[in-house]
Amino acid sequence: MIATKRVYDPVSPADGYRILVDRLWPRGVSKSEAALDEWLKDVAPSDELRKWFGHRPERFAEFREKYRAELQQNVAFDQLKAISKAHPTITLLYAARDLKYNQAAVLHELLTKSD
Repeated sequence: MIATKRVYDPVSPADGYRILVDRLWPRGVSKSEAALDEWLKDVAPSDELRKWFGHRPERFAEFREKYRAELQQNVAFDQLKAISKAHPTITLLYAARDLKYNQAAVLHELLTKSD
C-alpha cells in the first residue's frame, strides 16, 4: 500500500515506511518530529519546475507531465520504486498545503500504476 500525507500530520504506525519527497526540509518540523525512515530529496521536482508550478492548480496537468519527464531518468525514482516493493506500506510525505496538487500525488499515481 502506498499513501500520501503531509509531514505536519501526526505520525501513525499505519504509515509504515515514511519517506519525505520534498527537495527542501519542511519549515518548523524537527527531524525527530518528522520520524522519517528516508529523505529522498532528489526524487522531488527540479527547483526550476517547482518554482514554475508554484502549487497553482491550473498548472497541475502541465506540471504532472513535466515532472514525469524528469522522473524518467531519475535514479532516486528508481530507488523509490525499489523501496515501495520492499515494504508492505509506505507513506510519501510532503509539506505542500494542497492535498491534491503536489508532487507526492504524481509519485503515488506512478507507483500504483507500476504495481
